[in-house]
Amino acid sequence: MFIQVGIPCNWTNDSKHFLLGHFDIIHDSPSHIYHCALPLSPSSSLLRQYYSAEFSLKVKVVKGLLAGWGACSRTVSLDDEIWALSYWNNVIAAVCQVDIIILDAITGGQMAVLSGHTGSVMSVAFSSDGRSLVSGSYDNTIKLWDMQTGGVVKTFCGHTEGVGIVSISADSTRIVSGSIDGTINLWDVQTEECLWTTTQQHKECHISFSLIDPQHTISTFDTNVLQWDVNGHQILSTYHGTYIAFSPDHTQFALCNQEGVTVQKSDSRAIMAEIHVDSDWTHHCCFSPDGKLVAAAAFGTAYVWDITSPYPHLIDTFVSHTGGIRSLVFSSPSTLISASADKSVKFWQIGSLSPDKAVTGLQPTSLSSASIQFVSLQARAGIAISGDTDKVVRIWDLSTGLCKASFNTSAASPQLVEADVKLIDDRLILIWYTGGSIEVWDIGKEEHLKSLIPYEEGEDPWSRGVRISGDGSKIFHLGGVYVKAWSMWTWELVGKGKVELGGEHYLDSLCMDNSRVWILSRSSSAQQGWDFGVSGSSSVPFDPSTGRPHLDFIGGPSLWTSDSCWIKDTVTGKNVFQLSGGYVKPNDVQWDGQYLVAGYQSGEVLILDFNDVYSQ
Repeated sequence: MFIQVGIPCNWTNDSKHFLLGHFDIIHDSPSHIYHCALPLSPSSSLLRQYYSAEFSLKVKVVKGLLAGWGACSRTVSLDDEIWALSYWNNVIAAVCQVDIIILDAITGGQMAVLSGHTGSVMSVAFSSDGRSLVSGSYDNTIKLWDMQTGGVVKTFCGHTEGVGIVSISADSTRIVSGSIDGTINLWDVQTEECLWTTTQQHKECHISFSLIDPQHTISTFDTNVLQWDVNGHQILSTYHGTYIAFSPDHTQFALCNQEGVTVQKSDSRAIMAEIHVDSDWTHHCCFSPDGKLVAAAAFGTAYVWDITSPYPHLIDTFVSHTGGIRSLVFSSPSTLISASADKSVKFWQIGSLSPDKAVTGLQPTSLSSASIQFVSLQARAGIAISGDTDKVVRIWDLSTGLCKASFNTSAASPQLVEADVKLIDDRLILIWYTGGSIEVWDIGKEEHLKSLIPYEEGEDPWSRGVRISGDGSKIFHLGGVYVKAWSMWTWELVGKGKVELGGEHYLDSLCMDNSRVWILSRSSSAQQGWDFGVSGSSSVPFDPSTGRPHLDFIGGPSLWTSDSCWIKDTVTGKNVFQLSGGYVKPNDVQWDGQYLVAGYQSGEVLILDFNDVYSQ
């Protein structure tokens, strides 16, 4: 294979994005490459274009703002919040509850699980040679792990409360630990002896061995950075910050503070760069392996700056996390890895949003696109309808994927969070819940039709969703205790059913058949159903397992998480499709037996035609 020097190998880059972006799909079921991975790749993907004729699943991305792959090349979803990361030579240790998950830093694939702690693990750190890993836990212990066997080599006991932070010296002979019992301990790895203990006022801190002087440890708490010598004597504080990170060559360090990040010389303490962040308090930072970049986290956003000049400039802003970022590490000069409270680890490609002139039509990801808030499927009319955060309602043609019409509903609603819309007798009717009432609006006429009060005195005022019935004759509302139905024509309350499900529950939009409504539990398989169209009765309970389409969601992604989720055929037990995170709530994804419609945070609306899936 001949590759001309200086010419970007676009096929190689595209293949890399494809493999990483769809790693879970390909790993779990290679057959899904054609009817899942390829169809959901960006329109600019060379692989997608080349194999488009072989798609076995008819997929339409009907808005298509994301023409390129975007900055996040890989998202790994774990079972719980991730508290910390440590990196060494393409291996990541991620803290997840009582376990330490070992991940491949290139593919994100899970390599091993280290189990042994009985309390939540809060911190991990690799030794400089990568042979060992040290961990601190809320079981009050520190453990040293052999990375070859995955077994515990030694356990250090002495703290009386949970250990929140650990670090290991460059020569792997000492470990420093900080605990919520208010102490910092220095341990001899060989003898397991605690060499010294010091008490501090603040119980939460960040601790590391000083790369400026290997005989010193450094702790940060409140806004102070303190140094301790080998005997546990405090050295006068000379700088301030809430988190400290050292450059790979030890010549610089970065300090997080309320305004942003300050980069200083290690020897002279001279300020090399001052970086300001307006959005939030920075709480974690790190240097790239070549020392040219600094990354910092402010809640769920990661920032990357070039610090090679006295005036650092922002290179990238990564905003996809929906929870606070707990840890950041560079795995290469061009790859940043972040761990978040949203249960995900994300792999970011530095500078990937710059347009590639060699690929026709590639555009940078738009961060200002309006997120889809709800979708509505009316397959008999050949349309799907969406509403977004800009309060724009659009009608999409199912056969072509083209937008047939759009309507600005700003006059109708201050927000469209709990909402539904249907085309009824050539009238586009929008309903939404706000401020204790259900509002009904004729979009075409820009006319307010009715305000419905869903609660009676003494009822729980919590709202869990509104829907227009499948036949367009009724409006449904689910509260804390009752599901209620009103006539779309007389506005009278025509019935209510008492919800017996415990915990959180929601209206199941997979089932909007005529005047029947299904309620599902978020925490279990429990469900209820009522028919509000039976003559002479306000509502009739029925077996909710009957009449329900044989697709279900495995997993729980939503607008607020970044998890992935399989759509499963409940008859055959087959996983038929995987939806990535960041789409509208699972109770807003709609399916009628042939078409499935989902809306995404990116502003895209996805229409899937499952006709060919069951013939495979």
